[in-house]
Amino acid sequence: MEKEWYVVNTYSGHENKVKEKLEMRASTMGMEDYIFRVVVPEQKTIEVKDGVEKEKVTKMFPGYILVEMVMTDEAWFIVRNTPGVTGFIGSSGKGAKPFPLTPQEVDKILGNMGMSRLDIGNEIKEGDSVRVITGAFANMYGKVKSIDLANQKLEVALDLFGQETIVEVDFTEIEKSN
Repeated sequence: MEKEWYVVNTYSGHENKVKEKLEMRASTMGMEDYIFRVVVPEQKTIEVKDGVEKEKVTKMFPGYILVEMVMTDEAWFIVRNTPGVTGFIGSSGKGAKPFPLTPQEVDKILGNMGMSRLDIGNEIKEGDSVRVITGAFANMYGKVKSIDLANQKLEVALDLFGQETIVEVDFTEIEKSN
């Protein structure tokens, strides 16, 4: 099984508390290999009040958090039974496991937050094979030549017309290939 992103419903206003509790439970129960990242989708907005600009952080989806996990029975049980969690989105109930978000949905949400679905540096390193999933080079395979974490970009060597060509792609435009 591979790790995927799921949407978890929480009490509105308790998203950060649920995130802390879930991360703590995953750690104390030895589930770090099944429950990876917990994200409260937020974005920064500029608010002008009385002529003064103020940066404000607003929740993109109040009452929801994203959890990157491997959907095993034990991991599912731990997330569902974390205080403040009311359930998973994409589950019909009655013991049915939920459907994960698509990579495109995750990229859009995390991209708005300046994050990436892939854990670049741990999951993808220089020399790894990747597949470009969007853009002009969609469905082409190549090797990672360099990683620019600050700008969220990779240089990938693709085979174009029998010639190795270096192209620059965003983190959101690739997936790891085997």
